[in-house]
Amino acid sequence: MHIRKDDQVEVITGDDKGTPSSRTIAKVLRVLPEKNKVVVEGVNRVYKHLKPSQKNQQGGRLSKEMPVDASNVMLYCPTCARGVRVGHRVTESGQKQRYCKACKAGLGDVGPAKPSRVKAAKK
Repeated sequence: MHIRKDDQVEVITGDDKGTPSSRTIAKVLRVLPEKNKVVVEGVNRVYKHLKPSQKNQQGGRLSKEMPVDASNVMLYCPTCARGVRVGHRVTESGQKQRYCKACKAGLGDVGPAKPSRVKAAKK
């Protein structure tokens, strides 16, 4: 999956999409890779109705975020200031890195560096 926890994403479809002038850009709270879903801060909020109980005598409504499909969000590139497609590349140090397909700016490393990923030196 190309999205990780604490990434900034832009919602590109659904009720929380926003307008072109006011796009919805938010932080990813949780990633559910087995379901291909992400939980985004302030997006897809629903109310859970709680009955009065010994613990919660008042009862009421609890607002919480529900997962959205990962295909409904795009990783946000601060350089381009919009949601972008993401590619993967290996740096000279052997570090795998995500990058913006539009401006080629790095968007963060993926995992620890692996020296075996470094291509053989050209002679």
